[in-house]
Parts: sequence; structure tokens; C-alpha cells
Amino acid sequence: MKTAAADRSHYLFSNRALVSLIIPLVIEQFLNVLVGMADTIMVSQAGEAAVSGVSLVDSVMLLLINAFQALATGGAVVAGQYLGRKREKRACEAANQLVWFVTILAVIIMAVMYLGKNFILHVVFGQIDADVMHHANVYLMIVTASIPFIALYNAGAAIFRSMGNSQVSMKVSMLMNIINVCGNAILVFGFHREADGVAIPTLVSRMVAAITITVLLLNQNQVLHIKPTLKYQFRKNLVKKILQIGIPNGLENSMFQLGKIIVLSLVSTFGTYAIAANAVANTVASFQTIPGMAMNLAITTVISQCVGAHDYDQARYYTRKMLKIAYASVTVTVVVMLAASRLITAAYNLSDITAEEAIKIFFLHGISVIMIWPTAFSLPSTLRAAGDVKFCMITSVTSMWVCRIVFSYIFGRFLGFGVFGVWMAMILDWWVRAAFFVWRYRGGAWKTKALV
Repeated sequence: MKTAAADRSHYLFSNRALVSLIIPLVIEQFLNVLVGMADTIMVSQAGEAAVSGVSLVDSVMLLLINAFQALATGGAVVAGQYLGRKREKRACEAANQLVWFVTILAVIIMAVMYLGKNFILHVVFGQIDADVMHHANVYLMIVTASIPFIALYNAGAAIFRSMGNSQVSMKVSMLMNIINVCGNAILVFGFHREADGVAIPTLVSRMVAAITITVLLLNQNQVLHIKPTLKYQFRKNLVKKILQIGIPNGLENSMFQLGKIIVLSLVSTFGTYAIAANAVANTVASFQTIPGMAMNLAITTVISQCVGAHDYDQARYYTRKMLKIAYASVTVTVVVMLAASRLITAAYNLSDITAEEAIKIFFLHGISVIMIWPTAFSLPSTLRAAGDVKFCMITSVTSMWVCRIVFSYIFGRFLGFGVFGVWMAMILDWWVRAAFFVWRYRGGAWKTKALV
């Protein structure tokens, strides 16, 4: 009698293929977070005001980056489902539409950001010290110019991942991050620049990454590629499919980041030490979830092809398998990061009160990641890859507003927990999200949402 394992010999992704997909994604995510930490450490040489100013602007930039990543995910899901259906030509058309659409949109958003600079600095960020405002203004003016380039890079990276080739995005990310870190070191330590010392390399590195990945996408011998022409032919049906995934996913991510910005206004009322502790904790938290973030991207690639092939047994099999890998891998990263807590706070040159608050947050977040993060964030990647994005959006946004925002004020201000209370509210949000996503996955309604 044949075993279940033997019956899986025809499955779309072998163990070797999964390893080849996941490992570069982990490295890429690690590099992205590492550079974020390097930026903050380097600018910290100018004081906590500079750290706070850069972190405030980065929260807005992350809002936009996540929106573009969501649109890129939409293109990746559509292209992946077409690949699963063995319709490569249609998948290439989807890739071409994605690149053009996000680039045009990004240019428009860049213009809006420049026009709305004063609103962002004085209304969104709330009451902040004058020196923090100065650093935020300088950093915002420079990095806003990088918006079209980071959008184009994300689109290109998503297209390569759709065909299971994550090594390209990893290598381009390595190039981008090397330029960024070296530029930071030269400008901050060599020329003693402050916020502009980390902003300029960010702009240059994103430009290089966008140009590089676009050139690679022009290779017509690849399974997925874009047309070598500057003439854009709008394909309504394909763009509509991309937006069916991208808009709900983008709204979800944007509202998620908007919620963080709103909460950041609350954090700013606790003082500069709280802003700095929150900024450092956010960077460390990103390290703790690196394998999980990589797994989310891998799940999108794998499940979209399974759904395109209309093989939901494979979709369930890979979901279970990759969730197990996510739980095991985040446990390792959390343990390492918690063991290094004191070294991390020392590297940031934090005051005693800031360091103690940051370490408390490290442990709260880390323990919660091990317990619930993959269920709250990796499981819904399966739903999105299957096209079930509206449920994910409604669940995530509702939970975020009710748990993260409302309870941030309850825990942080009214119960007196301060910035630690804001993180308590975030963990509550995770548990609520996880409960709804498990219910949806077990119910099976996501199997009826395929786009192709």
C-alpha cells in the first residue's frame, strides 16, 4: 500500500524547490531589516531627536511601501494562478500591466507627498519637539523622491517570486542594501551628516535596484517578462484582476500602517524616550519576524499556483507544512534576539530609561511571536493567494481599529502603561485576527475565490 508521501511525488513544489524559494526570501528579508537597523544606529550618533525624526517619517514611508507591496502581491497572485493554469503568455501580460500601473501610481503619490508635506509634519506627527521636526523634514524631502523606484522594485521582485525565482530579488536586494549601508557610513561617519546622511543613500540605492530589476525583467527568455517598449497598452481585464487582490490587500496594509501612525501620535505624548524606545523596538520586532515574513511571500507563490491548478489538496498540504516551518523558524530568531537584548540597546546608545522600556517590549513581542504570529499573519497569506482578500481586509481592519487603536489608548493612557500598553494592544489584535482566520480557513469558503 502506497503512503501519502508517495502520492505527493506529482506535487508542484518538491522539498528542494521549497528550500530554493524560502532561503533567498529569508536572506532578503534579513537584509532589508538589517539595513533599517543600520540606518537607525548610524543616525543615532546625532542623538535621540534624529532617531525619532527618521522613525516618524519611516512610518509614513512604510505605509506607502506596504501599499505598493500589496499591489505587487496582486500581480503576483494573478500571474501565479495563470502559471498554475499553464497560461504563460497571459501571465506575462499580467506582469507587464503590474509594472506600468504601479510606476504611474507611484509618481502620482510622490507628487501628493510633496504637496502635503506640511500636513504630514504638523498634523499627522502631532506635537513633537523642534529638533525632531527638523530631522523629520530633511529626511522626508529626500526619501519621498524614492517612491517610484521602490514601487518599481517591489513589482519586479514580486514577478520573479511568482515563477519561484526568489534568488533574483535577493541579489538585487543585496546590491541595494550594500549601497545603502556604505553610503550611510560615508555620509554619517565620514562627513558627519545627520538625517540627510541616511536619506541620500536610501534614494540612490532604490534607484539602482529599480533600474537593475527592470533590466532583468526585459529578458524575453524568462517564463515571466515584460515588453521592451515605452508604450503602455492598458488591459482593463488584467488590471481589474490585479486590483481585485491589490486594492483590498493595499487597503488592509495601508489601514494597518495608518493605525500605527495614529498610535504613534499617542506614543509621542509619552515623551522623546518613548518615541525612541518604540522605534528601536519596532526594528527588533522586525528581526524577530523575519522568517515569518519570508514565509508569507513563499506561501503566496506556492498557493497561487496550486489554486491556479485548482488543486486544493496541495494548497492545504503546503499551508500546513509552511506554517510549521514558520513557527519553528520564528522561535529561533526570537530566542537569539532576546538573548542579545542588552547588546542591542547598548548599540543604539540609549538612555537607561529608554533601554529598560525597549527591553520590556522586546520580551512581550518575542514571546507573542512564538505563540501566535504565524497563525495571525502567515495563514491569511493562503487566503489571499486563493483570492479571498475581502475577508482578510475586513477582518484585519476591524480588528486593528477596535483592538490596536482603541485599546492602545485604554492600556497606554487610561491604565497608565504608556508605550508598553500600545504594544499590549497590538498583541490583542493578533489573537483576534488569528481566531477569525483559522475559522475562515477551516470553513473552506476561500476555495471558491480563484481569479482564473
